[in-house]
Amino acid sequence: MSMILHPGASPSCAFCKGGGLEIKPVDELARAVPCRCLVVCPRCRGSGFAADPAGGRVQNRARCACSVITTRAGRFDAGRIPARYAHCTLSSFDLTSEAQVRVLGAVHGWYKARANLGDPEAIRRQRGVVLWGDVGRGKTHLLIALLRELALGEGATVRFVEFSHLIADLKSGFDRGDGGGDIVDPLVKVDVLAIDELGKGRATEWELTIVDELVSRRYNALRTVLATTNYEPTASTGVEAPNLAAPERRPALVDRVGDRVYSRLREMCDFVPVGGEDHRAATPARPRKPRTPRA
Repeated sequence: MSMILHPGASPSCAFCKGGGLEIKPVDELARAVPCRCLVVCPRCRGSGFAADPAGGRVQNRARCACSVITTRAGRFDAGRIPARYAHCTLSSFDLTSEAQVRVLGAVHGWYKARANLGDPEAIRRQRGVVLWGDVGRGKTHLLIALLRELALGEGATVRFVEFSHLIADLKSGFDRGDGGGDIVDPLVKVDVLAIDELGKGRATEWELTIVDELVSRRYNALRTVLATTNYEPTASTGVEAPNLAAPERRPALVDRVGDRVYSRLREMCDFVPVGGEDHRAATPARPRKPRTPRA
């Protein structure tokens, strides 16, 4: 990440490494909060503007680095990343197999290519990434890590949405008599939208209509989509839903999202397999603290 150093932060800080921010779980979301090492910015004294080093005069004022960092922190917060993933970075992704080394390299390569594009219009048109593979392989970790890089390192507007939660929010809105525009429109406008668990749900006609509208509108707006899915991007298998009795018999992604959405995703994104071991199975559960009996 091309991190900006905060003039009021300590470059040797173990928590922010001079960036002035810590990512912490706050209620249900991950938030970018001022680091414990931070002091009032010595360059702008908290005004957000400082003399342009090129000009050297007071009237030649430019945004201070501390102000840019504050803006990027707000964009990270607006991404609505779940608190559970506050720790997720590219460097914290566990590498326990060659497959995970390869996928981390592919994700790093995508972000590096974006940084080298330079032209804002080329960045807007950049192809996205769909990370696919079995559960527990770290797909969501990588997705969140990319959003963190994009918001804090680049200043992009981002948004994370878990597909089944999006469907639930829309259904609640319709039950109240609200339209879906207040929920879908912001997802269309952000620079980068990350859809977790694409293909999850019942795949009803109404759900397929929602994913079609969301992907199609971003397709037409030339905006980048990132996604994760448990379903393989192959030709249709003819299986409508996962078979718990025969896990090898599973739908392909096209069976879960429909031909139209799948076709557009193939045009918009590169599909990257995520293999390796199941991180959840390999991580022992934390022991629960015993409850203190009530008096």
